[in-house]
Amino acid sequence: MNLEIDNIELSFDNKNILRGVYLKSESGKVTGILGRNGSGKTSLLNILFGSLKSKYKSIRIDGKLIKEPLFLSNNVPYLPQHKLLAKKIKISTCFKLFNIDWNIFVNDFEHFRFFKNHYTSELSGGELRLLETYLILNSDKSIILLDEPFSNLAPLYISKIKDIIEHKKLDKIILLTDHLYEEIVSLSDDLYFLKNGCSKLIHNMEDLENEGYLTTNSQQK
Repeated sequence: MNLEIDNIELSFDNKNILRGVYLKSESGKVTGILGRNGSGKTSLLNILFGSLKSKYKSIRIDGKLIKEPLFLSNNVPYLPQHKLLAKKIKISTCFKLFNIDWNIFVNDFEHFRFFKNHYTSELSGGELRLLETYLILNSDKSIILLDEPFSNLAPLYISKIKDIIEHKKLDKIILLTDHLYEEIVSLSDDLYFLKNGCSKLIHNMEDLENEGYLTTNSQQK
């Protein structure tokens, strides 16, 4: 399966945010999106999901033009920057709603074993983010959109989530963005950079340096 986004144009208060963006993602690969704050990364994911309306857009799956918002297909879960799960919901209920095995989860994340009957409001910000990311990745959907999945995660958990992404990409389209650019670079099979409303396919770290995103010692400006 492949997904193509083309001719995306978005503006707010007469300021162009995105103009003519092109991006292609396919199953078997992780597609990363990088860019400075305000470059339109989150807007692009929202347009793709269908929760934000753009002036123009062309979205194609396996070459077929998709006219309705993708969320209507019930096949595209989206992890937004803000909290996804309600505060007054038990963690066990979340796993039932997503139809995901709790025991498999706690085998990988032992720390959560005693949280099964707790409410999500009792988790720390990092614990909640881990839970949300895990549920989205393990859903039975074909196209996964992740916005800041590594936010507030401990390094060990980042490593485990990256392993899950590597496994799940085999039969899913996965698009993600995060301010931890090193994790995105190491994880992505295809990498796009957003700047001045346009997208550019990145081939190596030198490309990011040439775009002014990184200094020569690979530190983000």
